[in-house]
Amino acid sequence: MPKTSALETLIELAQTRTDDAARRLGFLNAQGLDMEAKLVLLTQYSDEYRARFRASMQQGLTAAGWRNYHEFIDKLDAAISQQQEALELMRQRVAASEAAWQSERRVLNSYDTLAQRHRQIQLVHQAKREQRETDEWANSAAIRPARHS
Repeated sequence: MPKTSALETLIELAQTRTDDAARRLGFLNAQGLDMEAKLVLLTQYSDEYRARFRASMQQGLTAAGWRNYHEFIDKLDAAISQQQEALELMRQRVAASEAAWQSERRVLNSYDTLAQRHRQIQLVHQAKREQRETDEWANSAAIRPARHS
């Protein structure tokens, strides 16, 4: 029984670690989705602002207005670039977190397999023990009537 108890403890610890890794992965996935949404918004806003800039150019634009549009577009482009880099780093973190979760799952599955084998061995031993007891009882029952004759 002590082996089973130690193995059960290992399984519980592995389950906790697997659950923690899954939570971290879920959190990072959610952050990644938020970052993707922010990138989409920045890109859409940039497209809209560029369309306004083109429309303003057709209607006539002062040099100061032209400079303001370009400065803001440059800032938007920088923000988009920065968001793309942050998103790429987040994707790497998600991939690493997923690998860690899979590793923890493999450990848990290994312990579960060991526990199943242990239970199977115990069942085989129990069946042999019961068979031996049944055989001994049958032998003693067969010997008893022979003594009383």
